[in-house]
Amino acid sequence: MAKLIALYKHPKDPAAFDAHYASTHAPLAKTIPGLRHYDVNDGKIAGPDGDAGYHLVATLTFDSMVDIEAALASPQGQATAADLGNFADGGVELLMFDTREL
Repeated sequence: MAKLIALYKHPKDPAAFDAHYASTHAPLAKTIPGLRHYDVNDGKIAGPDGDAGYHLVATLTFDSMVDIEAALASPQGQATAADLGNFADGGVELLMFDTREL
């Protein structure tokens, strides 16, 4: 399996971020080809010393890194990426990697 993790930093207007994410961004992301599973945090994101500096963490699961690359290059992936500028004014970090069980 492979994961794409989106780490959204705190936005200027959290309520507007949440509304746009739920009504527009998440439905767009769900159309990305090859997406196997999609979840987001439920509640505060904390680190060992308190606030981790993130408002939302999304985890998207695919079969492989090749599938993530194809997904991001697809029209649906491009539309989802283009939407980031509409609500993620605090910034977003994307991490992509293959996984293995231990």
